[in-house]
Amino acid sequence: MVIRDRTATADDGIQGAVPRLVLEPGTVEEAVGAMARCAADRLAVAFVGGGTMLGLGARPARLDAVIRTGALSRLVDHAPADQVVTAEAGMTLAALNEALALHRQRLPLDVPFSSRATVGGVVAANTFGPRRTRFGGARDLVLGVSLVRADGTPARGGGKVVKNVAGFDLPRLLVGSLGTLALLTTVTFRVHPLPETEVTLLFPGLTPEQVRALASAWRAAQLEPSSAVAVFASDRLDLGVRFEGFATGVADQSARLLELARKSGRAGEQLDADGAAAFWRRHDAVRERGSLRVKIASTPSHLGDLARSWLPSLLGELSPSGAVIYPTLGIAFASGEPASPAGLAAGLRDARQAVGAAGGSLVLEGAPAVIRPVLDPWGPPPPSIDLMRALKQRFDPDRRLAPGRFVGGI
Repeated sequence: MVIRDRTATADDGIQGAVPRLVLEPGTVEEAVGAMARCAADRLAVAFVGGGTMLGLGARPARLDAVIRTGALSRLVDHAPADQVVTAEAGMTLAALNEALALHRQRLPLDVPFSSRATVGGVVAANTFGPRRTRFGGARDLVLGVSLVRADGTPARGGGKVVKNVAGFDLPRLLVGSLGTLALLTTVTFRVHPLPETEVTLLFPGLTPEQVRALASAWRAAQLEPSSAVAVFASDRLDLGVRFEGFATGVADQSARLLELARKSGRAGEQLDADGAAAFWRRHDAVRERGSLRVKIASTPSHLGDLARSWLPSLLGELSPSGAVIYPTLGIAFASGEPASPAGLAAGLRDARQAVGAAGGSLVLEGAPAVIRPVLDPWGPPPPSIDLMRALKQRFDPDRRLAPGRFVGGI
């Protein structure tokens, strides 16, 4: 078995850490061989798929080799009747959904940079988009995984059925692990039918309290939007709510939400196709642009703090800037370009302290080089840090897999 390898270049680096070797396996068997080679030579190794989330986490403490998974891009198995699909880790989300669409199905992980984001990368970084409102994130959709451990041993966890229980913890454990526990080679997902139609409603110029009240109203009415996003517009929020499914159900739910809003004195409208596309482009721009990209996680009850305090303190240090809130999830994203590195670092510290005091977190998904040395990308370690370190020791006792990239220097 010959595994393609080459000398690394600066483009193969992770946050400025450049390896000396790049391995590019073309099959799962070659991926096992690549990991065994790294183990035999005691190389510190990280994994790169589409490279869309390399700004997440810290710079590797050391980096000898990178394994690129882009050639592991095959659709392994698809059982349309069971709504289950298995794909290799290097397959992009766009390519996977193109294949699923032939059977009127999809994987509803509408992540940023979906044309480049890979199956393995999305799971490893726990990336998600606005459809998490209804369908959940990777942890909710992953059924099983194949992986290679640090010593080059292949392993599997989970299964191929939606009701599988035995071994289900291993797939969930790898979601968000950022390549610090194992190399993912294949992932099995539960998929969903493609909707017959979709509609986006826009409620412009709302206060945080009005957004919360409207969200409470549609929950009480048992409406089920697939996405709800509030985009910053000056000191107000433009709320977009998307319904997807069968045409009659979508029409009914849309009409009911517009009526709920009307009764509370809130103006709303159903956007045409161009208007809906423009609204979601506003959202995508925040998630994909800017050298600084920040994720704030709290609870929906802190929507007022998010909109009036935490986010404005950051946006004032960015030019240009943008922010979106997923109001039913209590999650926000902000992005832009630093107006002043020193001012931005102070603003990030202040925002992190305020968010942390409310039980939330602020994580850097991307940051310019001038910010990284003065601000930990993760913030204070969570109470579960000792358990995380114990898992790292069990999976990677030599600390060779993306060392230092994860929370608390794991």
